[in-house]
This record gives sequence, structure tokens and C-alpha cells, in this order.
Amino acid sequence: MVRIALDAMGGDFAPAEIVKGAVLASQELSVEIILVGDPQKVGQELQKYKDKGKLPVVAASEVIGMDESPAQAVKQKKDASINVAVSLVKEGKADAIVSAGNTGALMAASLFKLGRIPGIERPAIAGEFPLPAGKVILLDLGANVDCKAKHLQQFALMGSLYAKHTMHIENPRVGLLNIGEEKEKGNELTREAWPLLKELPINFIGNVESKEILQGKADVIVCDGFVGNLILKFGESLGASVFQMLKSELSKGVMNKIGLAFLLPALFRLRKKVTYDDYGGAPLLGIAGTVFKAHGRAKAPAIKNAIRETVEAVNGDMTSKLRENL
Repeated sequence: MVRIALDAMGGDFAPAEIVKGAVLASQELSVEIILVGDPQKVGQELQKYKDKGKLPVVAASEVIGMDESPAQAVKQKKDASINVAVSLVKEGKADAIVSAGNTGALMAASLFKLGRIPGIERPAIAGEFPLPAGKVILLDLGANVDCKAKHLQQFALMGSLYAKHTMHIENPRVGLLNIGEEKEKGNELTREAWPLLKELPINFIGNVESKEILQGKADVIVCDGFVGNLILKFGESLGASVFQMLKSELSKGVMNKIGLAFLLPALFRLRKKVTYDDYGGAPLLGIAGTVFKAHGRAKAPAIKNAIRETVEAVNGDMTSKLRENL
């Protein structure tokens, strides 16, 4: 059975929603979840559930806040929940870690304790975006604000391997996010990266424009973390805004309200498809261990799905396949 170390104190709604997500996951998945955090606070949350299964708690007396300096906090707060959870993976007491806490702290703790896969200088956050049919992987989503061309090359190779072995796409199409299709387009970074991606043993299809991200042109799209995080945050706000506008317009007038009654099931299915609750977590590719980052505002359903995705990555031996192929 896969063992997941879950940072119970990380995220805006910790520990209540984190513990609830762990309970849901334990009821639905074949997984052992180790809750890492304040035993008293975590224990109080666990008492709310009768059918909670076996959820052992490992004590951690400190918490790294979302606004703290990552590297400094990781070094100073040795007993922080993120540090303790990553240590469980390092010591072989857990197969992977899931955290909704400080992204930089999770990256720093993972680098300090687990290290990088040989050949990778900059680990990247790989996130999934929904398509009309299927998904597209975008990386990096914010782990590396400033990148060099060789880093984008490494992202492309990791993204291609992840899509092949986790999403089971035989020959993933990999694109470089740019402002035009021609290889001469873009800034210095993308112009330097284009030939480096072209020489990789992957299915590189060239540049992909932002308007094509959700059109299914590529299975994997590569960019630096600054651009990737902007796209991620804009996409989240756009989805919420569209649903607010639909709700406002469809609630005007009797006929619209009647139509809304028929549309509600489809709208709820669409909302489920575009919310991060359904996608749960994003892997930190390039770390010599399985590490998944859940959204900082993740509630129980998102935590449950992050655990599910992490179990799939462990069962698929994601880290070993990346190490072997890289």
C-alpha cells in the first residue's frame, strides 16, 4: 500500500480541510495517509469523523507560513510540518509527500533533503489544464521565475516523460509557449530555447501561442515560471468570473430563470471540470522523490484528489522513470 505523508498544517484552511480530505481519501483509495502536524489540533479534527480509517499522526511543532521566506524558514524551523513530512520520505517511512503549504518552502525542503534527479538543475511545477477532450500539461507554474534556455530544455524533457508515463500518451506533443509560431519570434530566452528543444529525443512541434493552450495543439507546453504562474492565476480568475457573469445574466427575467433550471446540471459539470478541486495537485518534477503541491486554498475535495494523483504517480514509478530516462 502506498504511504503518503500529508502536511496537515499547510494551506489556508489547515488543518480542518486537510484532515477532511485525508478522511475522504482513506475511504475511497487504497492508501496509508500519515498526517504531519500539531497532534492536538489534528486530533481534534479527526474526532469529528466516525469512519476515518487508520490515519496515524506524526508530530510537528512548527508551521511555515505562506508569507515567510522559504529557504530561511526551512533552515530555521527544523520541526516545521513541511520539513518533517519530507524527512519521512527521505527516511523511507513514506513514499511521497503532499502539501498545500508554502510552495517555496516545499521546494526548498525537497531540494535540501531529497535532492535533484541527476541532470536536472531546476525542478519544475507541472500543472494540468482542462481541454474539451483531455488535458494539457504546462510547466513551469512558478518554481523558477528566472530561467535559462537549458532549463526550458530540461522542462520539456521532463514534461514529455511525465505525459508518457503518467498520462499514458505514447508520443506526447511538446510545444514552447511563445508570441508567434515562427522560431525567430519571442524574447532572447525562447529564441535560445527553440533549437535546444529541437535536438531533444521528443516530439517537439515548435512554438505554441497562448490562444492555443486550450485548443489541444500540444500535450505539453513549456515556459518559464514567471509566465506559467501568470497563466495559472489568470485562468483561475477567468473561470470564476465567467461563472459569475453567467449566473448574473441567467437570473434576469422569467425565461432566463426557466432556462437556468435546465442548464444547471451542465453548468455544474463544467464548473467541476475547470475548478482546481478536481485536479488536486501538481508534481514537482526533477526532485529525487515524489512531491505534490496542492493549491494553497485547497479544500477537502482538492486534497483528496491530490492524494489520488500522488498515489497514481507512485504506482507508476514516476520518479524512477524520470531518473532512468534523463
